Amino acid sequence: MSDGLTPRRALAEEREAVELDLLEMVNKAVAMFNLSVRGLHTVDRELAREALAADDEIDRLELEIEARCLDVLALQQPMGSDLREIGTVLKIITDIERVGDLSVDVAKITLKIDKLMGRADFVDLPKLSSVVTRMLSESAQMFSRKSADGLELIAQLEDEVDDMYREFRSQTHEFMQAHPEDMVVASWMLLALHHIERVADHALNIAERVVFMVTGEMRQIVPDDPDRG
Repeated sequence: MSDGLTPRRALAEEREAVELDLLEMVNKAVAMFNLSVRGLHTVDRELAREALAADDEIDRLELEIEARCLDVLALQQPMGSDLREIGTVLKIITDIERVGDLSVDVAKITLKIDKLMGRADFVDLPKLSSVVTRMLSESAQMFSRKSADGLELIAQLEDEVDDMYREFRSQTHEFMQAHPEDMVVASWMLLALHHIERVADHALNIAERVVFMVTGEMRQIVPDDPDRG
């Protein structure tokens, strides 16, 4: 506890610091995700390497936020909504770290496709990533506002992502048939599409966790099965 502060004020200051760190982590993860997808779409190994290098900062922030939250739990012993918020943050940073890991996976696929001298512009990756990015941004705004409003919108966007995933997967299969010499490249693209779709799942997880933080009730949206059909 800071000198001269009441326990309640000290807790409020620690919560504010945690919130700012978490929003910084989200912003960096979104930037990293966009880098990785742009790099893949253009098969730009420099963008891919820039995305790979950004992962260290995501990991650093996760460890710092986790340590700060554990200190709050040990020293401040929060109750009620304060306890829910700290617990929610510990869950959210895991989702954000996974966004970073998936972005790393996409960047590594870019390097593999570059090595094969392949292309990745036969599906509209920018269209897909723009919706996923919006989901991440909307979920972060829900946390910043401490509002449960927004879950339905994010669930709708998740459905859009699933629809595009199925469409782009079909397009990739068609590309395989038309260009059998690029079968390996297209196989890597199928995996990349799956990674991008998983980022959307984590954005929805974050929104659901914010709803729990605000209301104390766990609401889980069951998305469409992207593997149907």
